[in-house]
Amino acid sequence: MKSRMLIIQTLLLSLNVLPYQNNGFCQTGDAVDHLSSGGHRTTGEQQKLIDEHLKKFPDRTQASLAVIENGSVRFYGVKREADTLFMHANQDRIFEIGSLSKVFTATLLADFVIQEKLHLDDRINDFLTFTLKDHTEITFRQLANHTSGLPRMPDNFALLAMMSPANPYRYYDEEKLVKYLTENLRLSFKPGEKSEYSNLGAGLLAYALERYSKKTYGELLESLIFSKYGMTRSATRYELFADILVSGLNAAGEETPNWDFSALIGAGGILSTAEDLSKFALAHFENSNRDLALTRMKTFSDSAGPDMGLGWYIIETESGNTWYWHNGGTGGYRTSMALDVDAKNAIILLSNVSAYHRDSQKIDTLCFALMNTLSKK
Repeated sequence: MKSRMLIIQTLLLSLNVLPYQNNGFCQTGDAVDHLSSGGHRTTGEQQKLIDEHLKKFPDRTQASLAVIENGSVRFYGVKREADTLFMHANQDRIFEIGSLSKVFTATLLADFVIQEKLHLDDRINDFLTFTLKDHTEITFRQLANHTSGLPRMPDNFALLAMMSPANPYRYYDEEKLVKYLTENLRLSFKPGEKSEYSNLGAGLLAYALERYSKKTYGELLESLIFSKYGMTRSATRYELFADILVSGLNAAGEETPNWDFSALIGAGGILSTAEDLSKFALAHFENSNRDLALTRMKTFSDSAGPDMGLGWYIIETESGNTWYWHNGGTGGYRTSMALDVDAKNAIILLSNVSAYHRDSQKIDTLCFALMNTLSKK
């Protein structure tokens, strides 16, 4: 069983690469707590945890939570204004979910596998129109559980990111991706040897599924996941929901552009709401759902960190619970989601806290702390 310290130490493993930081951190005082008014439905312990973890973020910070206990969903929203935390109904408001998108990318793969269109150990090489440098062979499984040996980011990404530091993936298009894979590819380790987080790997997984299906990533999500679970406010194009989009904030608490993930869209390109993500979480509690069960299947055991499913990190807690977890971070948002399928408990936490903010890890620690309040019952 992994120790509690090890769980916390693994949090940063799953963040998107954030190559150029704005270090003008906002020096924010503690917010006054007005959360106790308004008849919210959190326990006193949960309210205290929310206040402690969110009170130091800048004004205009929002957090949108779904608390699922024994299959029953409660929503809880918080907004900071004038140095005060208020209740704020925002479960139907759109946030970038960053690397949490990787779970959905892996879910697309699981759907193809369950339909027997693909196998986890099929080589992606057979579905590409070009040859990987040095005839490197990589399987779908290895992309979905970060054992491909691909580096975290391609080495031709950084210069392009410098052209648009507030939207760093914007110019990394298909041409740049193919050029890297055919001319510059260099593995960090032999595929299947170990698991190391790779945005490039998740992006390549989505790219290969697009090539195989002849559909865009957004079309695949809509037809195989969003429509299936009634996720009507989830998409890959933020302009579709401009009227209900919560603006992302940079480290100084100023509005910052949304991110365009271009060729690496499968690594972090989804926007969603706490309400929609709760529907996805509840579907995981249905024993008959073979697609989602496959994503939670252990596909790699790692003595140095959490085991891997497809997309999910598998965390064994000290109390004997099994949690499936992932988070996400972009320039204007930070998210975290954890499921306990056996107990039908989950915490979904979306925020417009920048992953560059020095306290952004509090979003993850709050997610875990709230999960522990459910585990006690």
